Amino acid sequence: MKSTVTKTIKKALAISTFAIASFSTASYAQEAVSLDDLLTQLEQGNISQTKQNKAREAEFKAKVNQQQAMLNDMNEQRDQALELSVELEQAFAANEIDLANNADALDKRLGELKELFGVLQQVSGDTRSKFQTSVISAQIPGRGVFLDEFAQSMGSSSKLASIAEIERLWFELQREMTQSGKVVKFDREVVKANGDRSNETVTRVGGFNLISDGKYLEYIDETGTVAELIRQPSGRYLATTTDLFNSSGETAAFALDPTGGSILSLLVQAPDLKERVDQGGPVGYIILAIGLVGLLIALERLISLVIIGSKVERQLKSPVASNDNPLGRVMQVKDNNPGLDTETLELKLSESILREVPKLSKRLTLIKIISVVAPLIGLLGTVTGMINTFQAITLFGTGDPKLMAGGISQALVTTVLGLVVAIPMVFIFAYLNGRSRNIVNILQQESTGIIAERSESQEKAGQGA
Repeated sequence: MKSTVTKTIKKALAISTFAIASFSTASYAQEAVSLDDLLTQLEQGNISQTKQNKAREAEFKAKVNQQQAMLNDMNEQRDQALELSVELEQAFAANEIDLANNADALDKRLGELKELFGVLQQVSGDTRSKFQTSVISAQIPGRGVFLDEFAQSMGSSSKLASIAEIERLWFELQREMTQSGKVVKFDREVVKANGDRSNETVTRVGGFNLISDGKYLEYIDETGTVAELIRQPSGRYLATTTDLFNSSGETAAFALDPTGGSILSLLVQAPDLKERVDQGGPVGYIILAIGLVGLLIALERLISLVIIGSKVERQLKSPVASNDNPLGRVMQVKDNNPGLDTETLELKLSESILREVPKLSKRLTLIKIISVVAPLIGLLGTVTGMINTFQAITLFGTGDPKLMAGGISQALVTTVLGLVVAIPMVFIFAYLNGRSRNIVNILQQESTGIIAERSESQEKAGQGA
């Protein structure tokens, strides 16, 4: 019985706590002293809450008419918007029909003019592209603005070309044709190869080239500037620019680029001799070094053989033997041994000639070796270059030929350098070897003559005895 009363008290306290937390009246702020006080407070709270709800309900009923009026107003606005939407849809459909009818009528009235306007649009676009690369734009700027506007207006079907615009297009085409046949000088700012800017006199050769101060220029449409080519073509082309620039109306030879710069750009991209040699890499430099050594040896041998040959020629005309040339030293063998018999003298002369031969043919064998080794080193460079090429193919594939160009250039350039060194060395060796053999032949001929003379004198002495 006691436990039941305790549970009932706990439930009543929980309910009272919930009621106190739910209602915000002032009577709930008082603390319950006993269960009777708590019961009284709950009864008064219900009464108070009922009065508050009735007040809210009365306020809501008072505003029902106002809410109904607002609802009626919104419904009326919705009905008006629906009616306007229907009217606009009908007007849109009618306008589409009228637009289609007017477009058909316009096409019929245009007739062949429509094709004419299409041609005008195409011509204006092509002309704009031509003006972008034309060097005449360097002298007459701003021509592309009109063509851009004209092409855009012709692209819209709502606007047709006027007579003034058609005449302006005709004028631009005629001016381009007229100026392309003139050589004109004018002043304008030029961007140097080092980045400096200066006002210079520029010579325009028709629609083909721009030159100034003996150098070729290029027109850059994106920036509207005239710039000096960073790399100029070879000297034989630059010489013609000076002649034309300095001419005052007379005929002058000029290296003209009929493509307006395409051929010139290829010429300046072509590597010069130094760049071609650099493409050979270390192997190419080794070949050139060997060739230089061979050339120095050949030069030294040529000078020596020419001097020796001239001394031998003088000795042939002189009966007195001189010690400064091979023939004189051979002749001194006869003078130093007057009493020797023929066979012994022949042996001594042969010994003297053999002593002179190495002096005449020294280092010629080295030239011959260089003529043989140079192509082999070139072949080594070829193999090395092809190895580099195949490595590039393995890493990057064959999509970009520029990746393989370095190895192929090395392979070809080293082969060329090897042949360039070897071929002259072969001819040089043959020439120098021939000169040395000629001197040796003279020595042998004179030696044979000396032996014959000694033999003849001995025979006469034997017959006299």
